[in-house]
Amino acid sequence: MKVLFDTNVVLDVLLARAPHAEFASRLFSLVDNKVIGGMICASTVTTIHYLAAKAVGAKKAEVHVRALMDLFEVASVSREVLTGALQRGFDDYEDSVLHEAALLSGATAIVTRNGNDFSRASLPVFEPVALLAAIAGTR
Repeated sequence: MKVLFDTNVVLDVLLARAPHAEFASRLFSLVDNKVIGGMICASTVTTIHYLAAKAVGAKKAEVHVRALMDLFEVASVSREVLTGALQRGFDDYEDSVLHEAALLSGATAIVTRNGNDFSRASLPVFEPVALLAAIAGTR
């Protein structure tokens, strides 16, 4: 299973947002241990760097970004992704971009805490707890 992580799930770990960080951290661990393949969207990387630089400075932001890129594959955002996202009809363009990047990068699922935002998704979309349960059910 190759899962694209929505920005909110990544931020749950980086910002230790309770109670969500526990489940997101467990998913990160599954990626680290190669139980699942993990991906983040290129736009997630830029968002994380921007937020981290404001919170902890540019040098520490770079450390966070490098750590993420060491752990996750990065799904590209190309003209094809951006155009497909416009045509997908999501209410939120950012979510649509993430979905299209996942599709074109070979992801088999998306994990997010905003599942309702992905009602037009053509990939399975999981809340973190549901993804953990699905993975446990296949092991």
